[in-house]
Amino acid sequence: MRKILITGGAGFIGSHVVRLFVNNYKDTQIYNLDALTYAGNLENVDDLKDNKNYKFIKGDITDEKFIFDLFQKEKFDGVIHLAAESHVDRSIKDPISFLKTNIIGTVNLLNAAKDSWQEDMNDKLFYHISTDEVYGSLDNGGFFIESTSYDPQSPYSASKASSDHFVRAYHNTYGLPVVISNCSNNYGPNQFPEKLIPLFIHNIKTGKNLPVYGSGENIRDWLYVVDHARAIDTVYHKGKIGETYNIGGFNEWTNIDLIKLLCSIMDKKLGNKLGTSEKLIAYVKDRAGHDLRYAIDSTKISEELGWKPSLQFEEGLEKTIDWYLKNEAWLENVTSGSYRKYYEEFYETN
Repeated sequence: MRKILITGGAGFIGSHVVRLFVNNYKDTQIYNLDALTYAGNLENVDDLKDNKNYKFIKGDITDEKFIFDLFQKEKFDGVIHLAAESHVDRSIKDPISFLKTNIIGTVNLLNAAKDSWQEDMNDKLFYHISTDEVYGSLDNGGFFIESTSYDPQSPYSASKASSDHFVRAYHNTYGLPVVISNCSNNYGPNQFPEKLIPLFIHNIKTGKNLPVYGSGENIRDWLYVVDHARAIDTVYHKGKIGETYNIGGFNEWTNIDLIKLLCSIMDKKLGNKLGTSEKLIAYVKDRAGHDLRYAIDSTKISEELGWKPSLQFEEGLEKTIDWYLKNEAWLENVTSGSYRKYYEEFYETN
């Protein structure tokens, strides 16, 4: 039985990737490695715990010895690396944490894979998932393509850019079989509510302000998380070694237009008078180093590998809102911090 290690599999994107692989590849053992920091939540993958081809491992990718020993013990055939610190605001306040996890953690995994596979790299793969933010800002139009020069503007994007470069360096220097993908903003179920969409859903429900940076004219391309998981599956199984694939949703929205759409849908779902939620919008000082626009050209993955997003943003946003409204307990547990009790119960019985 082949073995695939998925890092960050209790997080937002990772949990959807783990679920897809566990359910679709019964002949493959899927290992979910997560440090269970604030954004890692075992409730995200609770439905998978009884699957015979699934195993959860609590561990930190910054622990070099732990990672090395894990690779020596389990002999993984593949790695899908999603574990990362990912929130720009947090990176501005604490850049060192992003350096440790996103750079050193990635290098630890690369070293462990290189050592484990040094005798035979056939049918092995190290797949590194990154972000469109490494490319900087599209202030003069156009789209990010795979050959766009890197120009990171925040500590977060700088740490991800560095990790991308290390992955490519290990391929070029040691022959490690790698692929990289850079994706646009993800949204959907299970996202930690520090991010815009789940935060604003929660704030509207609780009558709190909706803080909008600057004038809200920053533009982002939005990708439904399940579509991203499908893309990761496609790249893992069909991608060419040494290549990079950009993954986008072809859904560009200014922040303020997105927020007004979200308010409108929420008013309908909650039975409010149309325009009620928009009154909660509060413009705040712009974030330092706030890139104006991100937009990904996904032509390469579409034409070469056959992947396309399945949802337009309006449809995906409504599905996302419905999920949060139906899973109020999950949202309450996360925002209150009580979801951590689940960890304690899990480790007491496993």
